[in-house]
Amino acid sequence: MSELSRRAAEAQKPSSRSSAFERRRSSGPRIFGRATIVAALVMAVVGLGTVGFHVLEDWPWFHALYGTMMTVSTIGAEPENQLSYPGQVFNVLLMVMGFGVAGFVMATIAQGVIEFELGTFFGRRRMEKEIARIKNHIIICGAGRVGRRVASEVAARGIPLLIVEAEASKAQWALDDGVPVIVGDATRETTLRQARIECARGLASAVTSDAQNVYIVLTARGIAPKLPIVTRASEEDAESKMLKAGATTVISPYAYAGQRMARTLTRPNVEHFLNLALSSLTDDGQLDLQIEEVRISEQSKLAGTTLAQADVRHRLGVIILAIRSESKRLDFNPKPDRTITPGEFLIVMGDSQNLKNLEALAGV
Repeated sequence: MSELSRRAAEAQKPSSRSSAFERRRSSGPRIFGRATIVAALVMAVVGLGTVGFHVLEDWPWFHALYGTMMTVSTIGAEPENQLSYPGQVFNVLLMVMGFGVAGFVMATIAQGVIEFELGTFFGRRRMEKEIARIKNHIIICGAGRVGRRVASEVAARGIPLLIVEAEASKAQWALDDGVPVIVGDATRETTLRQARIECARGLASAVTSDAQNVYIVLTARGIAPKLPIVTRASEEDAESKMLKAGATTVISPYAYAGQRMARTLTRPNVEHFLNLALSSLTDDGQLDLQIEEVRISEQSKLAGTTLAQADVRHRLGVIILAIRSESKRLDFNPKPDRTITPGEFLIVMGDSQNLKNLEALAGV
């Protein structure tokens, strides 16, 4: 199983997406098993015929093999057909066995083709139904390296996602992982509506062309005015255009890579901590330290209490780094007498299980 499928399985309950992937994954051994049976039957018939002609007709081994192949191919035991009576009886039996094996081989091939076609058809129908029901999801436009990394991080947090890619070959990894995929042009309004952009929680435009990213942002913003949109920019002068087009955030992979390289050279310990805290997985592949945001609901037990009263650091082992109010004001390193109000977001740091416990208290 791929890394993306493993992360998604750990983060969320089994779904039709994961079961579909398991069915595709199990089809490989079945095909291999059938091919093995076919090869074994063919070798058995050829071997039996070679030995039989060698014993009954006293033919040399190669001559016996040649006669067997001629019989199985329905041409005859050998060009002259000079067989004794026992050889003729044996030849009849060998032809019957050859017909049976040939029929089995054809039936196996036909079954494989039918299963493949039906599997492709029903898999496509199943994905179409899943897309028709999907909501509160993240749309990722572009299935390249950046898009694949975004999908991996989103799946690790158990959030539904959907890939939009113009080239089917680039999205093959997503299809193999059971991720819903729409093969189409993300700059077209019909494609984004098919991706149920009105029901999405966010959109990431990760295609390689800055011009295409601008068009995708323009189209998405026209359909969903309040949707959070994150896009990538290869050129520096493209960032302002994308912001004007309606992007919420613009990220330059080259600028980000340069910042990380500089931090690694000048402040290696800080870079290691940030990489650990901002990544969904540690180097050994186990969930560990994470920085997350947790919204306080109206029904939360933390609503109306102060940070000192909540005492989540001692109760849950979670550190509150900041609080973001509904007005989007960020209160960094809040004081103990700071009151927690519904609708605010706690920016917290801790391990996976403790963060889940805090989400339960927050009413998530």
